[in-house]
Amino acid sequence: MLDLRPNCECCDKNLPPESADAMICTYECTFCRDCVENTLHHVCPNCGGNMVQRPIRPPAQLAQHPASTKRVLKAAGC
Repeated sequence: MLDLRPNCECCDKNLPPESADAMICTYECTFCRDCVENTLHHVCPNCGGNMVQRPIRPPAQLAQHPASTKRVLKAAGC
């Protein structure tokens, strides 16, 4: 089950579960579309993998399996 992390690891932008702006890699590293396209150039800085749009969990399932509230931020930035 995806964590649906609440923020961009690069710029700390809020990425709510319903955000179409959230991008992830295969390890669920989470970044906003702007950082992925303009700073990271579609490559995860943590694992080197590609980034794809994070799926949106339907509201009924989100109630049953809530998104993570743990924020992750790269201390050294991107």
